[in-house]
Amino acid sequence: MSTGISYGITFPFRESFVGRYLDVSNTNEEEIRTALIHLLLTRKGSRYYLPNFGTRLYEYIFEPLDGPTFTEIESDIRDSIGEFLPNLIVTEITIKDASENLENKGFTVNEDRREFKVTGISELEHTAKIKINYRITNQAFESSDFVIINI
Repeated sequence: MSTGISYGITFPFRESFVGRYLDVSNTNEEEIRTALIHLLLTRKGSRYYLPNFGTRLYEYIFEPLDGPTFTEIESDIRDSIGEFLPNLIVTEITIKDASENLENKGFTVNEDRREFKVTGISELEHTAKIKINYRITNQAFESSDFVIINI
């Protein structure tokens, strides 16, 4: 439910339909989801003055879809979230072959914007689907959410 408070610009960037230049997040949960997606999709080393910000997910795009690769991806995600989003507690990370049990190997961003994909690559058979379940802690309240990324 929107309270009329804007927390920040949503990521990935979208055009606003209410007269603003860019769409903004209207809830704390949406802002945290935006911050998580921004962290995960930023290449580590690409930010000036903050070289540790981001993940190495793009380095895993053409790696084998097997246990050791999935373990490295999970470790990288957990380390980055622990360092840059301390109020977010990862409850589960599920990584699997995106084409597993699917006839159509690609899929689209769903309505609530919890599923993201690397453009032009995430429909191919070498794609991994990463689902991150997390809890948001805020001293008094706690809520749960998830995000899905295809790389």
